[in-house]
Amino acid sequence: MNVLLQADPATLSRLRRELPGSWHDLPLVGAAACEIEDAAELERLTRDHPDLTVFPDEEVSLPPTPVSLRPALNVAAPTVRAGELWSQGFKGKGVAVAVIDTGISRHQDFGNRILAFHDVLGGKSEPYDDHGHGTHVAGIVGGNGSDSNGRHTGIAPECGLVAIKAFNSQGKSRTSDVIRAIQWAVENKDRHNIRVLNLSASGMAQLSHQHDPMARAARAAWDRGITVVVAAGNDGPDPQTIGSPAHSPVVLTVGASNDRGTVRRDDDRVADLSSRGPTPVDGLDKPDVVAPGVGITAADNARSGYVTKNGTSMAAPMVAGLAALLLTARPQATPDQLKHAVVSSAEKLPRGGGVHDQGAGLVDAVQALEKLPAPA
Repeated sequence: MNVLLQADPATLSRLRRELPGSWHDLPLVGAAACEIEDAAELERLTRDHPDLTVFPDEEVSLPPTPVSLRPALNVAAPTVRAGELWSQGFKGKGVAVAVIDTGISRHQDFGNRILAFHDVLGGKSEPYDDHGHGTHVAGIVGGNGSDSNGRHTGIAPECGLVAIKAFNSQGKSRTSDVIRAIQWAVENKDRHNIRVLNLSASGMAQLSHQHDPMARAARAAWDRGITVVVAAGNDGPDPQTIGSPAHSPVVLTVGASNDRGTVRRDDDRVADLSSRGPTPVDGLDKPDVVAPGVGITAADNARSGYVTKNGTSMAAPMVAGLAALLLTARPQATPDQLKHAVVSSAEKLPRGGGVHDQGAGLVDAVQALEKLPAPA
């Protein structure tokens, strides 16, 4: 039985000596992950250590991202007005985005901008992606389109990429693995200048964000200066389908819009698959914003080529890349300032539904930059 144990450091230290088998310290959330034999062992632990809180180390899955036949990243980037920031020289240079996913392949579109690779699952040092989701997400964040003559350029084509593999070849992970990935990003933030973290995955939001371990880890990263961008989930259009840690009130939670293959905004909709609020348990307004997530073409997990997919997994890295652009222009901006700029400048889609469908609306790079304080 895989569990997360939360207690004071002294209790966790005693338990580490007491329990055999694998053990992963999670100081970011004051916990540890381990395996216990059975329910009887669990009962003994809670009886002998009354200050101990036990959470199941639950499975976390990448949402399904159906392959689409209609490529549109060349439409999506103009839809969020990224190109207008490029023309001002803001392309993400000097800013690193951490992508917690299935890994990353050395695709032509990344050049030499893969700054670091950390494999939570297997400990390998050379970048790889045995699923493809992570490479595609990274391509949306920061592919430079060199393998398509610029057609399929990501949002921040000069940003640095830090890939943290926490999901296996089946797109599966555990809560503890995701927390370990977030923890590594926090520990290596200054070394690689990680300013943005993208998580295009979700678990079941069964606990309040105040107690949910992944939400607490995301909050801890935010408090340490990393803007955390999370996919809302692909369980729409039913209400109360926002996942974890997207249900955290702190993180930037992104739903998926459908740009319908045009740069015009007046025909955009919220994608049916995009998870809706309010959040389970807490009843908070989510998502915060939406970004294009239908027919998004980006790097395939080969050294060249592209694949087109749909989902909030594709919408979140649009916003992560946008955050990198904004940080290029305003490097002193805090996560709170970035979130306020992105949310307050979003444009309500006239056919996008209410706040629990589209949040504040479709992101706008140009308007978001205007909301940030000018450099001193």
